[in-house]
Amino acid sequence: MTSRAGWCLAASLAVHLLAVVHFSPEPLDLRVYRDGSPLVLSSRLYDYRLRTRPPIPLLPFTYPPFAALVFLPLSQLPWTAVVVLWQAASVAALGVIAYCTERLLSAGRDRPRMSRVMLWTAGGLWLEPVRHTLDQGQVNLILGALVLAAVAVPRTAAARGTALGAAAAVKLTPAFGGLYLLATRQWRAAAWALTAAGGATVLAWAVAPRESARYWFTLVTETQRIGPSWSVRNQSLRGALGRLLGPDAPVAVAWWTAVALATALAAYALWSAVRHRDPLGILVTAELYGLLVSPVSWSHHWIWCLPSMMWLAHGPGRHRPLVRVTLAAWIVATATRLVPLLIRKEDGLPHPTPYPALLAWPGTAYAACAVLSLLAIAASGRAAPVPPRLQRVRAASGA
Repeated sequence: MTSRAGWCLAASLAVHLLAVVHFSPEPLDLRVYRDGSPLVLSSRLYDYRLRTRPPIPLLPFTYPPFAALVFLPLSQLPWTAVVVLWQAASVAALGVIAYCTERLLSAGRDRPRMSRVMLWTAGGLWLEPVRHTLDQGQVNLILGALVLAAVAVPRTAAARGTALGAAAAVKLTPAFGGLYLLATRQWRAAAWALTAAGGATVLAWAVAPRESARYWFTLVTETQRIGPSWSVRNQSLRGALGRLLGPDAPVAVAWWTAVALATALAAYALWSAVRHRDPLGILVTAELYGLLVSPVSWSHHWIWCLPSMMWLAHGPGRHRPLVRVTLAAWIVATATRLVPLLIRKEDGLPHPTPYPALLAWPGTAYAACAVLSLLAIAASGRAAPVPPRLQRVRAASGA
C-alpha cells in the first residue's frame, strides 16, 4: 500500500511540475513580498503598489512589518530562483500539513500512516485553495505547516508557543491557532506564543517604527485596501452576506449576528472535541472559525480544507451521515474549482448593482462547508467511541 501511495504522490508531483513549466503562473503575491519588503527599511513599505489587472489593479503590502523583515532575504535573490524555491517550499509544506494532520488523528492510537499522508498530499495538491496559493506565491501553506507542526510535533511548551507566535507575527490569521492552546489548557505554551508574537512585533518596531505605528494604529483595520470584500474571492461570512444581501443592505448588523452564531457553534464544537480528546477536531474548529469571522478570507486562505477533509474522512465521526455529506461538499467545492469559475463570471458584472442570486448562493461554498464542519465536529464527539489504547492512557493518568 505504501509503495502504491508513493507512486501516486510521485505522479501528482510530476503533473504539477509539468503544469508549472507549461503554464508559467504569475505569482503576484510573491512579487509583492520580494519587491515590497526592502521598503520596510526606508519607511515606504505601505506606499508600495504592484500594478496588475482589475478588479484589484493595485496590490499593496498588507502584512505586519515583521513579515517584511522575514521576506527581506527574497529581495537578494534572482526572481527565477525565488519562484523555484518558494514553489518547492510550499509543496513541501503541504506534505508537512498532511503528516502533522495524520499525527493528530492518530494521537493515542497508532503511528501515523505514511500511505495516508502521501495520498492526501497527492490529492491535496489539486484542491483549489492549494492551487491558488501555489499560483499566487502565497505564504498560506508555509504558515499552515508551521501552525500544525507547532501543535503536533514539539514536546516543550516553549517550542509549541514560539512556533505558533512566529506564524501569527507574520500574518494575523494563524493567530486563531492560539484557541487550540487555550482549549487544551496549555497555558505555558499560550504564554510563549504571546511572548514570541510580541517580541517579533517589538523587533519590527525597533527596525521600522514609522511603518509599525502606521500599520498597527491605522492600516490593520482598513480591510478595504486589501480588495473588494463583496467579491466571491472573499469566502468569509462577511463576504457571503455582502453578496446575498446586496450593496444597500445593513450588512454590518447581519454580519455581527452571524459572528455571534458562529462563535456559539464553534464554542460548542471546541467543548465537544476537548471532551472526547480529539486534537485535530479542536484545531480544525479553531482555524475554520477564524476564517469564518475574519472580515476578509480570500479563497487561498482556505488551505485548512485539507485537515478538515482528513478529519471528516478518518476522524471519530466518519460513519455519520452529516460527516459524509460535509466531506462530499468540501470535495465538490474545492476539487471542481468552483470559486475560480464564479470569479470569471463575477468579473464581467457591473458593480454595485445587485449581485445575481445564481452567483451569490454558490459563492457561499467555503463558508457553508465550514459551518457544516463545525456542526459535524460538535455532533460527532457526543457518541465517539474511545479506542482501547486511549482508554488505558486515560486510566493510567487518572482521567
